[in-house]
Amino acid sequence: MKLNELTVGPIVGETTQNRARIWGRGEAHVIDDQPRRCFGAIRHRKQGAQSWSRTQIIKMNPNFDLTGLAILDRLVPETHYEYQMGFFFSEGEMGDIEFRNSDWTNISGGHFLTASGNNRKSRTLVIGSCRYLLKTFLGDFFDNRGDKTFRSILKQIKNGTEIHQLIMMGDQIYADDLNVFNPDKTIAQFYQRYRDAFSQKYIRRLMSQIPTYMTLDDHEIEDNWPSMADQQDWKTLFPNAIHAYQTYQLSHSPTIPVRGRRLVGTLNHLWYKYSDGCCDIFVTDSRTERYFNSDGESGILGPDQIRALKRWLKDGSGRVKIIVTSVPFVPDSASDESQDKWAGFQRQRIELLEHIERNQIRKVVFFSGDVHASLSIELISPSKVKIVSVVSSAFFWPYPHPSSSHFRTTGTIDGGNAGQFRLANSSRVVGDDNFTKININPNQMEVEVFERKGKRRTKKIHRF
Repeated sequence: MKLNELTVGPIVGETTQNRARIWGRGEAHVIDDQPRRCFGAIRHRKQGAQSWSRTQIIKMNPNFDLTGLAILDRLVPETHYEYQMGFFFSEGEMGDIEFRNSDWTNISGGHFLTASGNNRKSRTLVIGSCRYLLKTFLGDFFDNRGDKTFRSILKQIKNGTEIHQLIMMGDQIYADDLNVFNPDKTIAQFYQRYRDAFSQKYIRRLMSQIPTYMTLDDHEIEDNWPSMADQQDWKTLFPNAIHAYQTYQLSHSPTIPVRGRRLVGTLNHLWYKYSDGCCDIFVTDSRTERYFNSDGESGILGPDQIRALKRWLKDGSGRVKIIVTSVPFVPDSASDESQDKWAGFQRQRIELLEHIERNQIRKVVFFSGDVHASLSIELISPSKVKIVSVVSSAFFWPYPHPSSSHFRTTGTIDGGNAGQFRLANSSRVVGDDNFTKININPNQMEVEVFERKGKRRTKKIHRF
């Protein structure tokens, strides 16, 4: 049997000590007006081993743009694995397939490192957000300028840097790049947007070898969602955008639990958490749970999410607590646009600051994107509890970037009953296309910002 190369992917998703989720897309095939069934095939082995595992067959689901998810289990912690993944067509159902020796030549493949259970083990992460690909109302036009960011990350890996996670913090697509003129609204339009974004050469290669975790921001739906949404948007635009988001970004995350090699349960929220080495990571949904009540009360996280976040913060794991949020916790923007960030939801920001100070929670770090500039800064509580905020954006943005004067990096932030939190130890603001590499151990965090073509622009160390 001849296997075909994936049309999008593979993407290495959640990777634990003993399991990895590998995602990929096949394609549609019609004969005599009848669609053929599409299935994925994957095999894996420890890097350098002679024999491959038994082939695992997965369904490429037409309800999810012919994508599928393989679960590789019974893996060994902190071990390098390699895999091959392709797709094929069959007239039978999943249970009827007889998969024999196949031709694995010239199909998709990759490799990955399983997670560490040692809570003292340092980790190297690459984070970023906002990769713009232009679509015009006269037709599609996509170039590879944004993909050069991922080429620079790959060069660091080739030169010996081991990266344990890639965290993409929103605006992986710009579905609304021309706003009122020609925004994406249908499932087919959102799907095509993701195919274009995720099939470029270097991002595809990077995601095939580094465990990749994603969350969304507004441009996966529309600019500043949901501030201008009407009833029709909630009925059509939102379900279509979230279905495509689930298909291409959320399906390979830890959101839906795994039992054996199957996903179990029903998706009822978009936030999730995971651990690796010295890091506990809570990836928030900072966009779709926002609420604005008639009494003036508002929130950036829904009630269940913020309760889960507060429990996770004080669970006593001893690891560095990283909160991924698509919009900056701090610093605030020196403009009206701060209302779209945590600064526009003061009650919940104060609630978290009070919780951290009251429980003396150490080693708390926020990662965020959105603002098309990168920096890191510290918040110091009255009792000297330190919170670090790292902002990384944009992977690629072809228009002017904000300058350092755009951000308030001195003064204090209101902590309610916890008192005033002082802003301190700010890095230089990088207002160009970039990505951020972070080396974390239990005692400190080294933050390096690299421009799109690979030159290091700034380095900052934050001690816990």
